[in-house]
Amino acid sequence: MAGKTIRYIEKLSHKGAMRRWARAARNAKTAELGELRGLRSSARLLRSHLDRLIHAADERLALPAIGSTNFARPHNSDWTWRPELWRGSLHNAGESSVQSKTMMGSEVTLFHDCNLSELTLRQIRNQREHDLAPYGLRMDVFKFDGSFLSLVIDLPQDAVQGLTKTHLLGMNTIVEMEYPLEIFGRLNIRHGPNTEQIVRELPLNEQEVTVEFDLAYSKLNEKRVEKAWIDLIFEGPEMNQITLRDLTFSRRPRAAL
Repeated sequence: MAGKTIRYIEKLSHKGAMRRWARAARNAKTAELGELRGLRSSARLLRSHLDRLIHAADERLALPAIGSTNFARPHNSDWTWRPELWRGSLHNAGESSVQSKTMMGSEVTLFHDCNLSELTLRQIRNQREHDLAPYGLRMDVFKFDGSFLSLVIDLPQDAVQGLTKTHLLGMNTIVEMEYPLEIFGRLNIRHGPNTEQIVRELPLNEQEVTVEFDLAYSKLNEKRVEKAWIDLIFEGPEMNQITLRDLTFSRRPRAAL
């Protein structure tokens, strides 16, 4: 009973506040300047709280849901993963004049050798009906005087736990760009003092791209696997906008040779 009474009082209080602000807005052109100054300060403070509420609500209520790990998984996968940048909101959602080794979250790092950086990185909210990832990554490249540009994605320890030469490691991404360019994916696996590398070119004739790294012909020392990471290498990125709407990984045993 007490709870209902409190809710009723809060509802009346809310209606009263709405009436007071509506009246203040109607009288703003004729109010005394001293009174108007106080109302303006209160209105600005109220607006800051309302803007934060609206921003958080829009983000949480928009689809796809934040934190979503929903994506198509290959049959017989024993590990799947979507990096945090594409799952949830980052504390620092954007950078301009991005320097080499700048991190977006704890798993994605940008590398380049430009003398003067004219690059921007920005996490964007996906809101298209067919998007599965809550967020995407947009990179704007203006003048580019370097020789390489890459995004490095550190794979979690689960990706290499029990990794063998019988595994296929798959990468799926949705790429949008203003102008065509070449993108390569390079899988790096550190095992002891050595690092095994497998390179695949992304087939960008379709927006949804799938590549697989086959470990069967590698020189991987299965007993000494320590960590793995992926380099996304962008060739000729100058004056282009590149958007990675989604990025997911999976691992599955290959069919017997």
